[in-house]
Amino acid sequence: MEYRIEHDSMGEVQVPADSYWGAQTERSRGNFPIGVGLETMPREITHAFGILKKAAARANRELVPGRMTAEKLAAIETACDEVANGTLDSHFPLVVWQTGSGTQSNMNANEVIANRGNEIAGAKLLHPNDDVNMSQSSNDTFPTAMHIAAVTEIEKKLLPALTSLIEAFRKLAKEHEGIVKCGRTHLQDATPIRFSQEISGWSESLATDREMILATLPMLRRLALGGTAVGTGLNAPEGFDIMVAKKVSELTGTEFVTAPNKFHALSSKDELVFAHGALKALASDLMKIANDIRWLASGPRNGLAEITIPANEPGSSIMPGKVNPTQCEAVTMVAVQVIGNDTAVGMAASQGNFELNVFMPVCAYNFLQSVRLLAEAMRSFEQHCVVGIRADEAKMHDNLMKSLMLVTALNPYIGYEKAAETAKKAYRENISLKEACVALGYLTPERFDEVFRPETMC
Repeated sequence: MEYRIEHDSMGEVQVPADSYWGAQTERSRGNFPIGVGLETMPREITHAFGILKKAAARANRELVPGRMTAEKLAAIETACDEVANGTLDSHFPLVVWQTGSGTQSNMNANEVIANRGNEIAGAKLLHPNDDVNMSQSSNDTFPTAMHIAAVTEIEKKLLPALTSLIEAFRKLAKEHEGIVKCGRTHLQDATPIRFSQEISGWSESLATDREMILATLPMLRRLALGGTAVGTGLNAPEGFDIMVAKKVSELTGTEFVTAPNKFHALSSKDELVFAHGALKALASDLMKIANDIRWLASGPRNGLAEITIPANEPGSSIMPGKVNPTQCEAVTMVAVQVIGNDTAVGMAASQGNFELNVFMPVCAYNFLQSVRLLAEAMRSFEQHCVVGIRADEAKMHDNLMKSLMLVTALNPYIGYEKAAETAKKAYRENISLKEACVALGYLTPERFDEVFRPETMC
């Protein structure tokens, strides 16, 4: 491999000749060989750096034009576009497990943008610190990148996938209106319910999760940029924080504002904890829904077998013809991961000291993984399972009529204790509720048929 010599404040460093990164990135590559190739800094963060560096350069051009010349701005903007759209992803090799402020990733962005910008300009025009990092610090850029990435990924990936799944369940409910089945509580038979009502519970749970996620966005829209090193805004021009938030909004097409208190913005990650709590709520509901579906599909002969789900692939290497609820299993595994990530995000946020939180990379890594996994799992679940769910009406009716809890319909006519005695007799002697009730002398056969109407109980 061929190398070139780069330098930073600590001296000279050999850097691969074909890379745009510089000395500080190369030092980090050598100092943190942890999770290499597996746990690189999330690309959502890398792309967000392209956005915020472009926004910062535009704000600097307006506020300090003597330092940010039109020529420099043009080179930075073109390089930033390539960072933001992923063209330069291979030039961002650093792992999550680095300095807790994300300093090396900020410098990785500065070096790549400076070197690529110089290549575009055909001259050594840009310095990574003096020009690309102008009016900034790693301490305010990394939390800004976190918030930009969080909002854009939630808006572009998570919410569309969630909304689509909600609509799929609503459509499924309409397709199954009028089907009455046995309800279940405590994993035991309960009073009847319409299958459409059961499905409506699933869709409404997800709709509520969507409301909670939307409620977190206003806080995630607050950007730390402009606080620089400790929140005082040292070396940033007056009004930079407000202007750069406006520029980020223009570039992303969604609203961002400057954080009202930069000391809070640098040292606290509570907005991400709050937002991830909503992601955990979604994961919890998806776990419940996926489990309901695989229980209802259990069988096909020795389970509940009240619904069928798509048979996507063989389920066993030894049992011919076996089909498993694999989409449900994938959703539940994603839910477990997200619930685990919530602990990591919460712990990371709790570890801020004085003017800075130094657990930001791991916080960003877990948060963005949760968003990505939930979005992808919901898309797959909808396409490969939910749209293909079909009720087995005959099985539902058979299970319904076997349910001893239909005896609840008799309460107004014979009272709770006599109804309980009827159910126990029917269970003990393996006879129908009608046979038990008539045998006990509580109702005549004709009166039983008159008041015993399961379809009216839901």
